Amino acid sequence: MASIIHRATIADHQEVSQLFNDYRQFYQQVDDIEVATEFITRRLADDSGIIFIARGKTGEAQGFVQLYWSFSSVSVSRSLILNDLFVSENARQQGIGKQLMAAAIEFAQTQQVSSLSLQTHQHNHTAQALYQQLGFVKEQSFFTYVLDIQSQLK
Repeated sequence: MASIIHRATIADHQEVSQLFNDYRQFYQQVDDIEVATEFITRRLADDSGIIFIARGKTGEAQGFVQLYWSFSSVSVSRSLILNDLFVSENARQQGIGKQLMAAAIEFAQTQQVSSLSLQTHQHNHTAQALYQQLGFVKEQSFFTYVLDIQSQLK
């Protein structure tokens, strides 16, 4: 069954926040709807996150994808980072993730960005299969390094 995908607005903040809280728990973060709501509300209010939400035929929130703007110095252009993709457990295996990805790709194309990039956990084989099916190529040329600033401050 096809879901209805639309760009989220501040009016969608409660449903997106719940999905975001579930997403964070999927990645072993604590259940904290207040933190999730504050974060998502800020992204929607200041337009710093581009969020698309999937809804079922009765309007229930099924999943979301969130993009952030970035820039490429080499190509001297804007790019997008697909930071979050999540489909609620009871809505999986229905093609909703693929629909959300299609919305993200279409948005990137309309914005004429140079690239759309993402990262996924090495054990998330379901997501990897979807990304490869959609034409994403696993980067082999660069390593990703992360410095945990918060742990440095302690």
